[in-house]
Amino acid sequence: WSFSQLKDAAIHHLNFHLYLLNNNANLIDASAYNIQFNGHKSIFIDILSIKEYENGEYWKAHKQFCENFLNPLILKSKKNIDFNNWFKGNLEGITTKDLNSLLSFTDKISYNIFVQVVLLNYLENKTISDKKIDISKVNKKKFPKKSYISILKSIRNLIKNLELKNEKTVWGDYSGNNTYKMEEENNKKKIVEDFSKKFKFDMVADLGCNDGVYSEICLKNGSKSVIGFDFDLNSINKAFLTSKEKNLNFLPLYLDATNPSPNLGWLQSERKGFLHRAKFSGMLSLAFEHHLAIAKNIPLDQVIKFLTNIAPRGLIEFVPKDDETIKKMLLLKGDIFKDYNEQNFKNLILKNAKIISEKKISESGRKLFEYSTK
Repeated sequence: WSFSQLKDAAIHHLNFHLYLLNNNANLIDASAYNIQFNGHKSIFIDILSIKEYENGEYWKAHKQFCENFLNPLILKSKKNIDFNNWFKGNLEGITTKDLNSLLSFTDKISYNIFVQVVLLNYLENKTISDKKIDISKVNKKKFPKKSYISILKSIRNLIKNLELKNEKTVWGDYSGNNTYKMEEENNKKKIVEDFSKKFKFDMVADLGCNDGVYSEICLKNGSKSVIGFDFDLNSINKAFLTSKEKNLNFLPLYLDATNPSPNLGWLQSERKGFLHRAKFSGMLSLAFEHHLAIAKNIPLDQVIKFLTNIAPRGLIEFVPKDDETIKKMLLLKGDIFKDYNEQNFKNLILKNAKIISEKKISESGRKLFEYSTK
């Protein structure tokens, strides 16, 4: 998720928790995985974590909520450090100890951050080192429900006030990086429009979705839902906010295609990796393949196999070496990609699928190939 997605998920979790407490129920855990997104809408899915509220009980999942929600949001907001790859290495997110080590003195003088990070870290360390603590006595102490609700509301206010720092990224402004002339771009959009109208897909994967322009075209032309993937978190965040604003059935997600999420957790089966979950009926790969083949040195045959395995039907854009984008990529590397040409690109598609059509979309020779594995 992007920052805004995790923020929405955190607020959803807290609002639902407050609702339960007001109806004499409670939550036994606070995992970020309990929230999923249907398009831009967050949904709580783990009904087995709901229990009857017992008078005087503590928020036992406070530490887990901080590690899964609060700490990653503070880290991004205060230090501009992305949390996404952190979750690849630790399913529970970011420990309070680690966050406390990264925050500056200025960050810590905020009352809420002092209480939720500095003080909590101190208490956790004290609990570990103090062998005289009598757990039975602690459990007998009653915690007023009013105080419980007050803590949840306080953390909710803290999260609502956390904002992203302004940061420029290469693809954060997609329109500013557009390499097409107006006529070429309109032609490309028309091809995507016709493709979506023809098949009316249940779920489309938009690889390299940027701010979601082509995802939205699919949704307006018969496709029921789109999941977009991009490496640029600014683009993902912008696309998510657009999806909310326009009420689209569009979910943008962070993906490094060269290092996608692996199988994680107990027996490596608790959380399935990207390739196990990538089951789509249609796929867009627009101005994407060259970022793998040229920028990341991945063999072209592996790139094509990866793309055609995402969905049985799709559009793949080929960007030739004469294109300015490729020329810039090759400036420092030199042209070490002898098999990167249109004919080889077509031959490799034909090894994995049928080519339904090919259409030139730019003066530089960019082409859109429609394939089918059916």
